[in-house]
Amino acid sequence: MESSIFRGHKVPEAKGLCVVIDVLRAFTTAAFAFASGAKEIIFVASPEEAFMKYQQDPSLLLMGEREGKRIEGFHFENSPSEIQCADLSGRTMVQRTSSGTQGVVSCSHAPHILIASFVVADATVKRILELKPSHVSFVATGRTNGDEDVALAEYLQSKLKGKPIDLDHALCRVRTSPAAERMKKGPIAYKNGGHDLELALKVDHFSFAMEVFKINGELIGRAI
Repeated sequence: MESSIFRGHKVPEAKGLCVVIDVLRAFTTAAFAFASGAKEIIFVASPEEAFMKYQQDPSLLLMGEREGKRIEGFHFENSPSEIQCADLSGRTMVQRTSSGTQGVVSCSHAPHILIASFVVADATVKRILELKPSHVSFVATGRTNGDEDVALAEYLQSKLKGKPIDLDHALCRVRTSPAAERMKKGPIAYKNGGHDLELALKVDHFSFAMEVFKINGELIGRAI
């Protein structure tokens, strides 16, 4: 099984199975949403698209951010600590973020798409092995340095290849990344930043992987 690592959320050259990574915070938030009972998550590129879907179906719940800040009119921020306290039983979510969901949209050409964060790392590796792709593209979507996402990409790549893994070093890269610093010292949008960061570091916290399916023109994530 061959693999490649790409940086940035616009990656038309990514091929094979695409594992789209956003550790801080989109796909940590998505994992906690599934753990809180969400049935599925529709991934979109813009707030306007999210609001349009909500107008068509008011049962939807919107979560996400724009440039790291809460989007007025959304039900939830892009915050795992906020989402874990919510009862989302059977609900369909719509998620829009500045990096993670952009990567999903960019990889819509791929035959298989997984989304990943450290909280579902081992389950993601198991799902990749089940799908048996000839090539895996790890897409680290973080825009400013993005080392927290590259750290997970390299961690997953090493697990697939059976290479030694320094987990402590990988998590240190997350803690010291520019994204983590913004969460700890940023504006009011990051009021839960410290707690969100600790949740993002809970390796293998959940036993499910997160797979994206293309259904009726929509990109829909489900816990597998």
